[in-house]
Amino acid sequence: MDAVASKQGKQTVRNMFLSTLVTAACAGVIYIFVPHDENADPVKAVDFTVELATVRVAAPYPVAAPEGLPEKWKPTSVSYAAADGKAWHLGFLDPDGKYVAVEQSTAEPRTYIPQVSQKAKDNGTTETVAGREWQYWKGAKYNALVLPGKGHTTVVTGSAPKERLVEMVEALRTEPVGGPTPAAPASASPSSAPASAPAS
Repeated sequence: MDAVASKQGKQTVRNMFLSTLVTAACAGVIYIFVPHDENADPVKAVDFTVELATVRVAAPYPVAAPEGLPEKWKPTSVSYAAADGKAWHLGFLDPDGKYVAVEQSTAEPRTYIPQVSQKAKDNGTTETVAGREWQYWKGAKYNALVLPGKGHTTVVTGSAPKERLVEMVEALRTEPVGGPTPAAPASASPSSAPASAPAS
C-alpha cells in the first residue's frame, strides 16, 4: 500500500508540474502574439470641454482654464464640487510628466490653499504674471501660485517647478460669471483676458 501511495503521490506532483509548464507556455504565446506597447503612457488624456462650459454657467466666479498650451501638456482630471466650496479642479501633466493643477473655490483660503497645495506655505514672495501679483507658496510636495479674488481663490499648484506653474498661469483664460456673452466682441470680452485679471 505504501508503494502504491508513493507512486500516486509522484504522479500527482508530476501532473501539477506539467500543468504549470502548459500554463506558462500559453501565457508566453499570448504575450508574444497580443499587440502591446511597453512605452505606452498609462495616463489617458481627458476632454474637459463640456464640464468647463457647464461650470462656467453654474459657478459664482469667473472659472479659469488654459488655452493654447502646447500639445505635450496632458489634461488628466476635471471636477466641480458644487456642495463643497464650489470647487473647480483641472489636473494636468506637464511636458516632463510633472503634475500641475488649476484649483478654484469659494472656501476659506486659510484651509483651502494648504489642502489643494499639499500643505505648501506662503513664503512671503510674489510672482508677477500677466500683470497680476500671485503669492508664491512653497512646500515639501507641491509649490503653488495663489491669487486671492473677490469671494474666491485661484491656485495653480503641483509637483512641477515654478516655471511650469507660471506657464500655466499665463495660459489661463476665464469667462464672465454665467458663461460668455454672445453679443460682446471678442476683443472686449473678459474671456480674452488672463484669468488673473477678472479676479480683482
